[in-house]
Amino acid sequence: MHAALPQGEQEAGSIDTSTSSRQPRDLRRVDIHPDHWYPLAWSREVKAGHTRGVRFAGDPIVLVRTESGQVFALEDRCAHRQVPLSAGVVDGESIRCCYHGWTYDCTGRCTDIPYLGRERLPNGVRAYPCREAAGLVFVFTGDPALAEQAKFPELGSAGDCAYKTRRFGREVKCHYTFMHENLMDMNHQFLHRRQMGSMRARSLGRRRGEDWIEVDYTFEREAGKQPIGEALVFGQKRGATSDAPQKDVMTIRTEYPYQTLKIRTKDETMVMDLWIAYVPLDAEQRTNRTFGLLSIRRPKIPLLLDAAWPLLVWFTERIFTEDRWIVEREQEAHDRQGADHNHEVFPVINELRALLMEHGVPHGAGRSACDTQRVHFIQPVQELPAS
Repeated sequence: MHAALPQGEQEAGSIDTSTSSRQPRDLRRVDIHPDHWYPLAWSREVKAGHTRGVRFAGDPIVLVRTESGQVFALEDRCAHRQVPLSAGVVDGESIRCCYHGWTYDCTGRCTDIPYLGRERLPNGVRAYPCREAAGLVFVFTGDPALAEQAKFPELGSAGDCAYKTRRFGREVKCHYTFMHENLMDMNHQFLHRRQMGSMRARSLGRRRGEDWIEVDYTFEREAGKQPIGEALVFGQKRGATSDAPQKDVMTIRTEYPYQTLKIRTKDETMVMDLWIAYVPLDAEQRTNRTFGLLSIRRPKIPLLLDAAWPLLVWFTERIFTEDRWIVEREQEAHDRQGADHNHEVFPVINELRALLMEHGVPHGAGRSACDTQRVHFIQPVQELPAS
């Protein structure tokens, strides 16, 4: 039995996500909800004393790493001439616009205009709550008043020394919901037949909560031997055949807006732990950047996993490449047909779609809310009298 979604009260300052006549029926026209912590860059991409221009759903954001090593996030525009602050210069703990040298601190406040001094300074630009974890720079992209109460994602085993973690990411030209469906539906193993041989997935059951859904799978090899790359994850079971089914359990969970995949052996040892997020880049949300943390439990023999790591990276990269290719074809079909004509029969995916629909926002609603906040925080720069 699955838990019904309670009709909670609308939180102050948040976007209305209730099902109504305004809610689009096409899931591919549902925007991701901005009131969450999203990874927008890897920590290594934002070097000390430098900036990094990123995007979230069409909104340009600049990440600034100050000389002390702290990171802050502002909308990527100078309040003066609207040029990108990401082209500016980091000055101590502030950022100076490359054009006229207007200076902003981590709160977005304009602190200096070199040719006018510090008197009668104009208002600044929007600042975003920002924090780092597990080698990722997270930004709260919605209403900043909700950032403190918003749940920060649990990043799995990335910080556990018992695991070796691969950090991967790429741009994928599809709506973020296709990504959730692809990982959740393990019936697509036929797509990976050249990499994994003939595998059959069996769903053991699903569970549903207010903002999450998860499903358990086991796998049975119908033909061929276990690939070496797969053996590094599951262990050496290369002789397994149809009369010796794979007993390890894979649990896939979408806890909005993130997704996880965990593989546990019969003794409940977690051998693989994947955390992944899909961040829309463009205003139409037809392109997303994937940020993934893939953690593999280290075997008892020291350095064995390190030695085999390049092979595992090669194996997983080929799997991800096939997944990326197929979801981009799904997006192309949607755009060509002008609507979602999928005939979905798997109950897990139908429930997942309902969850994504309920927790997303109608197309453009999140962007309109951000524009309203920007008007609230930033007043027009007034003309200063000539000296």
